[in-house]
Amino acid sequence: MTVFFIGAGPGDPELITVKGQRLVRSCPVILYAGSLVPAAVLEGHSAQQVVNTAELDLDRIVALLQAAHDKGHDVARVHSGDPSLYGAIGEQIRRLRELRIPYEIVPGVTATAACAAALGCELTLPDVSQTLILTRYASKTTMPEGEQLADLARHRATMAIHLGVRHLARIVGELRPHYGGACPVAVIYRASWPDEERLTGTLDDIVSKVQSSAIERTALILVGEVLAAEGFADSTLYAKGG
Repeated sequence: MTVFFIGAGPGDPELITVKGQRLVRSCPVILYAGSLVPAAVLEGHSAQQVVNTAELDLDRIVALLQAAHDKGHDVARVHSGDPSLYGAIGEQIRRLRELRIPYEIVPGVTATAACAAALGCELTLPDVSQTLILTRYASKTTMPEGEQLADLARHRATMAIHLGVRHLARIVGELRPHYGGACPVAVIYRASWPDEERLTGTLDDIVSKVQSSAIERTALILVGEVLAAEGFADSTLYAKGG
């Protein structure tokens, strides 16, 4: 018996991996992360037990995993995006290790990748940014020393900021001194879902644009010069004579 932590992808049910889909359709027990995982991801399953864990605490989730283990059942533990990023699988894994329950992580398409696809852009460009920083805004969860937005912004790398759209004005205030007010920024709500919404602008005007929209949560913020469409050099990958 194995607990499979499966990345369901950003929302589009076709963006789950082939392996992830196979496990969802074959495991006798499915535990999935509520509203973050669309119902279409679970289509075609033959599970005996399907549980939405959105309202369950860690103890209750682990109890379900233990019960499945006792019955010799594999579990598809379905998380949104990629489970290794803000998926809260660490505490589940620690409990499984204590209980000697086998587990495996099945990667998924990240929200950041889906947002770049929605914008039709590349997040790394020669002489512009060769680094992508994935981070979050510190609200309930504090940030370690050296990982405040202002610290990260000094690199001027492309930045993907999770869980921060409600604090966008503060975020912009921390980023603007390093990136400049004209730096491109995009806010993408529910990337790859049917109700996806994209707002683009600069650090100078993105707050007013978001305030004029209905976006309040479940949005990712992308910042960086790579979001500008023109004026960049080609890479050497496809250069003649390269």
